[in-house]
Amino acid sequence: MIACKRLPIFGVAILVVSASSVLAQNQYIGYVYPAGAQQGATVAIRLGGQRLTYATDVVVTGEGVSARLVDYYRVMNNQELGLLRQQLKELKKKDATLSDAMTTKMMFFELPARVEPPEVKGVICPACGSLNPPGATVCSDCNARLPKQQNPQPGAAKANSAPPTSAKEAAKRKLIERIQRVFAEDERQPAVRAHGEIVFAEVTVAPDAKPGRREIRVITQRGISNALPFYVGQVPEVARKPMKICRKPVLGKEHLAQRKRPPEEEEVRITLPCTTNGQIAAGEVNRCRFRASKGQRLVISVKARDLVPYVADGVPAWFQAVLRLYDAHGKEVAYNDDFRFHPDPVILFEVPADGEYVLVINEALYRGRESFTYRITVGELPFLTSIFPLGGPAGKPVKIEMNGWNLEKATLAPPPKGTSPGHHLIAAASGKRVSNYVPFALDTLPECLDKEPNDEASKAQKVNLPVIVNGRADRPGDWDVFEVQGKAGETLVAEVHARRLGSPYDSFVKVTRADGKVIALNDDHYDVASGLNTDHADSYLMVKLPADGKYYVHVGDARRHAGKAYAYRLRISRPQPDFELRLVPSRIVMPSKKSTSLTVFAIRKDGFDGPIRLAFKDLPKGLESPGATLAAKKEMAKLAVKTTLTEMAKPVNLTIVGSAKVGDREIVHEAVPAEDRMQAFLWRHLLPAEKLPALVYNPSHRPPADRIRPLIRDEDRPKEGSRTLRQRSVSTYLRQIKRLYQEWLLTDKFANRQIASIEARLIR
Repeated sequence: MIACKRLPIFGVAILVVSASSVLAQNQYIGYVYPAGAQQGATVAIRLGGQRLTYATDVVVTGEGVSARLVDYYRVMNNQELGLLRQQLKELKKKDATLSDAMTTKMMFFELPARVEPPEVKGVICPACGSLNPPGATVCSDCNARLPKQQNPQPGAAKANSAPPTSAKEAAKRKLIERIQRVFAEDERQPAVRAHGEIVFAEVTVAPDAKPGRREIRVITQRGISNALPFYVGQVPEVARKPMKICRKPVLGKEHLAQRKRPPEEEEVRITLPCTTNGQIAAGEVNRCRFRASKGQRLVISVKARDLVPYVADGVPAWFQAVLRLYDAHGKEVAYNDDFRFHPDPVILFEVPADGEYVLVINEALYRGRESFTYRITVGELPFLTSIFPLGGPAGKPVKIEMNGWNLEKATLAPPPKGTSPGHHLIAAASGKRVSNYVPFALDTLPECLDKEPNDEASKAQKVNLPVIVNGRADRPGDWDVFEVQGKAGETLVAEVHARRLGSPYDSFVKVTRADGKVIALNDDHYDVASGLNTDHADSYLMVKLPADGKYYVHVGDARRHAGKAYAYRLRISRPQPDFELRLVPSRIVMPSKKSTSLTVFAIRKDGFDGPIRLAFKDLPKGLESPGATLAAKKEMAKLAVKTTLTEMAKPVNLTIVGSAKVGDREIVHEAVPAEDRMQAFLWRHLLPAEKLPALVYNPSHRPPADRIRPLIRDEDRPKEGSRTLRQRSVSTYLRQIKRLYQEWLLTDKFANRQIASIEARLIR
């Protein structure tokens, strides 16, 4: 009950802080595509966001993964696009040439690599979709007649595809392509303006890089973006052509905003095992075709909600993916729209017959946008569906039972010795393959296993406090009852960890006296620290015992479900006062010789209401902080930091710790960086991040001019014209010309002609 009363207060605190945190979170990325790469591969990616001007770097957490910034496309206004349109028209003239400096720049200029699936070689059957060898006339699967392949006519190739005759011609073609790409990415009426800017990068993954989740950020001269997931995969990958930013739909005319794509882009062909990367636009369905053999045990898993956890302006507040699998005859053989309580679907499919299969993915409500990205992995890969127990004592060996697919030769070990208490991720290893990661808890309290029969008070399992019971629902409607001894005035705590450890168990806990009277109960408890979780099904209660005697703690599944996967960890103890810390935002950005502050949230546990001392750990030279104290019974405090530096060459990772006294015991915890994110117009969550990077920037910084425009010759200036323009009316237009010129998008001749035309009409 105490926790329930605190929830609204905490929610209001997040809402209040969110307004002040916006200024500290200027740099923003809304999606990354593709959101992963195979071990040993180098891939081109794009990140869409806003306020990414002067991008300097792209960074990925963890060892074995490096990123390199390639290019940045800003949002241009109509006048700038008009200038580029004129420049493009001029460049397409045969007699158009570039200066020596422009030629050299373009020859060494790197255009972002294109993201697209590999070319399909062969003949596709129009009847069944099967791929046949080049030159085939009859489909090998359905015996349908295949269309005749068209041979290109001599001289039919475009003239522009011929090799350039000179360096200047090659440079001109590259400049033309560069401007055309700017137009190809532009959308004047975007559905999400926060995705308008694009950063292009190249990510290289070492062959021995640890598979799994990483985090990626964009660094600019003026700040650091939020973090988004980036996955290191183990199997070959393909990526569909990326989407341009979606157009804003108009009520009643939504079809006008839908993406126009050729039919051949709806389906890609893959060879198992494979990870397919894609994006979903409104009203779209994407297909993936592969060949499988009878008896194969395929794991088909999706990452969609995992890539962009929350959408502020939609319900459901994420990309809700739906998977369907069809056989060669078009019959649906498998379907899934979520894996238990996880929104991302998983299909476990034993192939019944040799042949081709088509996997279809769409959004549940046929919504879509460029940030609706996904990764589908298909193959005979190890996959954990559940483990038992869900945790164990820290520093002691634990035998873990694992269940799932393709685990015959797999091994699973708990976190290594010396790992601190808390929730950790573990995975099964099968040869060189690693399964999906699942949570595993470590604790310092004594532990035991649930022992049947203990379905009612008369058969209750006796336990001594404190204890953590590892159990599971063996059959539908199963209750586990535990007997404890208590004294009048003592406080008893019963807490379940199941959902937070990946179990579908939906707990319900009650405490009864020896006469059967219920003195406390709880179904769901909201845990602010579980920022990715929206189904808070774990129970928690804290009750003051009315008299000496026996008490019974009952735990069961509220939905009466059961099975090997329905495991739980039940803590029965006296209060264990403790806390967790979250700090917002997940990065620190300060102008030269200035200060800023972060908001630190305390998630208090088991009635702990004492003060918490906050401090930075080992601040580097040039950064200072007086620390702060989060007052007793308060849930939020500001922590200031200032700098004597003018700027930093690159970000540094910082650590904040909180300490408090509970009796004679001192508790020390590191604060977890987090981003304040909105779900479905209202709810807010603190999404944890791996690192807390800090950057000091120079607000007066401007990129040095690396291009000097030649003087305008008198003979190139207009001789006649009425002088009707004032300097202030054209100053913005002149700045736009000069900016495009410094971005190497305008030639000397074109820029000078535009400037001369304006200067000739200025009122002297």
